[in-house]
Amino acid sequence: MNAATIYTAIALYFVFGTVVAMLARRGMGKGVADFFLANRAIGGFVAALTYSATTYSAFMLVGLAGFTYLGGVGALGFELIYLSGLVLVAFFGPRFWLAGKKYNYITPSEMLGDRYQSNALAVISAIASVIFLIPYSAVQLIGIGTLLEGLSGGAIPFIAGLVIAIIFTVTWAWMGGMRSVAWTDSLQALVMIVVATVSVILIVYRGFGGIGNMFVALETQYPAWLTVPGPGFFNAKNFVGLSLPWFFFCLSNPQVSQRLFIPKSLGNMRTMVMGFLVFGFIYTLISIIWGFSARLLLPDLAVADDATPYLLALDIIPNVVALFVLLGITAAAISTVNSIILTLSSMVSRDIIKKINPGCDENYELAAGKVFIPLFAIAIYFFASLRLGLIAVLSVASSAGLLVMVPSLIGTFFWKRGTAAGAITSIIVGGVIAAYFQFGGVQPLGWGPGIWSGIVALVLFVVISLLTEPPRERAEDFLAYINGALKDKNAI
Repeated sequence: MNAATIYTAIALYFVFGTVVAMLARRGMGKGVADFFLANRAIGGFVAALTYSATTYSAFMLVGLAGFTYLGGVGALGFELIYLSGLVLVAFFGPRFWLAGKKYNYITPSEMLGDRYQSNALAVISAIASVIFLIPYSAVQLIGIGTLLEGLSGGAIPFIAGLVIAIIFTVTWAWMGGMRSVAWTDSLQALVMIVVATVSVILIVYRGFGGIGNMFVALETQYPAWLTVPGPGFFNAKNFVGLSLPWFFFCLSNPQVSQRLFIPKSLGNMRTMVMGFLVFGFIYTLISIIWGFSARLLLPDLAVADDATPYLLALDIIPNVVALFVLLGITAAAISTVNSIILTLSSMVSRDIIKKINPGCDENYELAAGKVFIPLFAIAIYFFASLRLGLIAVLSVASSAGLLVMVPSLIGTFFWKRGTAAGAITSIIVGGVIAAYFQFGGVQPLGWGPGIWSGIVALVLFVVISLLTEPPRERAEDFLAYINGALKDKNAI
């Protein structure tokens, strides 16, 4: 596709998105909660779309399609594990929302620090989130850069794609915080799902004459891709190691769990979750079919993540549709990155700067958080420029590191005996093990870092907590309020 056409379409999309972000600013207050949480007043429909856009990123049509190309139907099971993990939101979503409303929490790290009565825990969990979310954010930029480079036949350099994504991200996050991000996410989620649906229908019918014919071709040419464990990539240990962190994604990833603070009521939260389930199931099926189509039409790709850009370059996809798919994937990636940057900036301002300098006022705290929006964008850009590994593998590696947050988060609501020492130890040691195992290629007993980081974090949290003194009074007050509010409909 002509590079000038792509640049023009992206520029028009940027202008349109910027107008949406500007409209979202109207009525926005000047406080920290207004900027980072949209004053906890997001409706159910917008909440569902921003949750979907934040979660489903370049990972899907680039990364998950690449996984399907590489390993077959196991990729469907892998992604459905994530969707099934939303059962956790049924237990934790109302608790997050009630705690945030009662105690004015801005970030999950702040909630941890207050519940366990430890500023050090808030700081450490915020730093851990920064460390593991930078690679995940970089994955989104890698997806955009790879797509633009492939679709333009190399006329648009990979680095240009990264720069474009950073400009979009910083502009929309800076302009209006969560309110702008939620509105632009809603726009981007709608673009994502509509263009993905149209494109996969075109591929199936123009490429194979129908969905039935496509699966007949798969059964004939690539039968292993329709079986478990398939051609070998999704063996049992690899599947579990990749899927376990994905199951806990809605709790472990702060850019997602922070969204449990933003609905204006629990009714709107239910709408958010149900809307996301529908969106996620449809988008998952589209991505899997996309990957299977690429396996049949482009059987000799050296890099699985190239499946999407090369598929879009085929004659069966009209240029105008390919262009909209490009915008849809770009939208998906940008929505994730600007959400992560906004969350990380809120964690730095609230959980690090505020804890180090407790006397600073809200204006200083907000200004400090906004300064980190472009700083995090620059860090993500440099990490993305390294262009490391498969997009899906890098995504799961980040989730394996963030998995170490889960034991202390569960303990926040369900274990009075949990302590700050247990939480801090589990996060630090579990995080080091996750990083070392992932980048050192270490797999004890054949199990990946997504298994060991979770096991180590859980054991350390329980054992160290039993050996140290918990904040009994705070635990009693916190849990009494949450459990009482859940029983009292008037409280919510």
